Amino acid sequence: MDTESTYSGYSYYSGRSRGSHRHGERSRDRDRHKSRNKDSRSEKSVTINSPPAEPLLGDSSVRGGEQVQDDNWGETTTAVTGTSEHSLSQEDIVRITKDLEDSVGLDCRRYFTLTLAVVMGLLVFLTPVAFLVLPHLLWPEKLQSCGTACEGLFISVAFKLLILLLAVWALFFRSPRAGLPRVFVFRALLAVLVLLFVMSYWLFYGVRILDTQDDNYQGIVQYAVSLVDALLFIHYLAIVLLELRQLQPCFSVCVMRSTDGEKRHYNLGQLSIQRAALAILEHYYCDFPVHNPALLSASKSRAAKHLAGLKVYNVDGPGNNAAAGMAHSQSRAMIAAAARRRDTSHNELYYEDAEHERRVRKRKARLVVAVEEAFTHIKRMQEEEQKKTPVDVMDPREAAQAIFPSMARALQKYLRTTKQQHCHSMESIQQHLAFCITNNMTPKAFLESYLSAGPTLQYSRSHWLARQWTLISDASVTSGLSDGCVFQLKCVDFSLVVTTKKIPYIQMSEEYIDPKSHKFVLRLQSETSV
Repeated sequence: MDTESTYSGYSYYSGRSRGSHRHGERSRDRDRHKSRNKDSRSEKSVTINSPPAEPLLGDSSVRGGEQVQDDNWGETTTAVTGTSEHSLSQEDIVRITKDLEDSVGLDCRRYFTLTLAVVMGLLVFLTPVAFLVLPHLLWPEKLQSCGTACEGLFISVAFKLLILLLAVWALFFRSPRAGLPRVFVFRALLAVLVLLFVMSYWLFYGVRILDTQDDNYQGIVQYAVSLVDALLFIHYLAIVLLELRQLQPCFSVCVMRSTDGEKRHYNLGQLSIQRAALAILEHYYCDFPVHNPALLSASKSRAAKHLAGLKVYNVDGPGNNAAAGMAHSQSRAMIAAAARRRDTSHNELYYEDAEHERRVRKRKARLVVAVEEAFTHIKRMQEEEQKKTPVDVMDPREAAQAIFPSMARALQKYLRTTKQQHCHSMESIQQHLAFCITNNMTPKAFLESYLSAGPTLQYSRSHWLARQWTLISDASVTSGLSDGCVFQLKCVDFSLVVTTKKIPYIQMSEEYIDPKSHKFVLRLQSETSV
């Protein structure tokens, strides 16, 4: 009995000792694993070994069963996983189908317009040539000889056609800036005018020259010259209507973004509503700061937090008529509680804004110091140093990859605090850093893109490019701007509200002042200070 108890006790303690030994080994393995992970993270934060041709964000590539994505930047970048690449919902399929249909419609209309313009251009340029060639093909034996004046007209027609060709190419055959919902009225009017003009010339040519087989070839050449001259005048009219008419400012438009109230003012000339909308969008991408929906979530979360803290209790308990008056009593209680809380909400807002500004200044100071320290390690090689060919010479991209980890954490925290982390990826930051190193820029020049919100075009196309803008207007979009005209430009996330005011007529008068009247007298007082 004693032996069994002794054996059992020995086995118990030995089991505990083995258990404690295993626990110690686990703890040592865990510490070793943590230290190894910490070392690997520290090595990742200072060394970037990805080649320039590969994306630095890692995406979904896996090497050796481990992700190549940097841990310190993983929360501020978007990685595409295998599920997101191959899984589509019904809404995604509908959206993709709609986008394809819209793109096909836009492409068909664009190519149809281009084809129609090419056909009309060929008709215009081949008509004078046909007027000169057809008599030689149909009745060459009846034609009179062409003298010196007639041959001089040939040179005139050739150079005028060349000038007309270059002028039409410069004015009409330009890459389209946008697809408008309606046709451009003045351009359609000019096309109809040219078509009617050429048809009338062909009608006169067929009746008076082809039917009668006129033998006066010099008169035929003068007829072709008159056609080319008229086409040049029509082109001058096109320049006046399409380019010069809109240069004089006539209206002042106020453009306001619906989400954050960002506002700009522009002066526009005599334009239709759709062309004014196109001019406003061109200014928008260059002048307006990028739309950041993360900045708008603070006020919504604050209001939701205030409403979530309000609760209504029924102290009388359920009754027969309790359900009838419950909604009315709850609404009155909610309104009263919201009114009492409104008196103190401005204090909370004040302290939240003050705390946010303090954090931004603190993160900004850390970022400035980190960037300046990183830039001190980069020095541009002089010509005499380049001849020595040292071993540690790097190109701008390698230099950017080498100094980026020392500033990555401070930049990441600053972008999080200012809610700009979705606007800047690690790849774009490294490209900007390499650009600054290549052009020998200062740390302040590098930080300017992140300390203040820049124009919309400064960021990558995925952040600002809208598939389609919708023009909403009560008046017809082909009608001209007028005083008090209001229309909207709507995209997926926000809309631009445009208000039009006519620039007033300014009456100036002249007043002449004789230069001889500028005479003054110095009056000295008898009592002066000593």
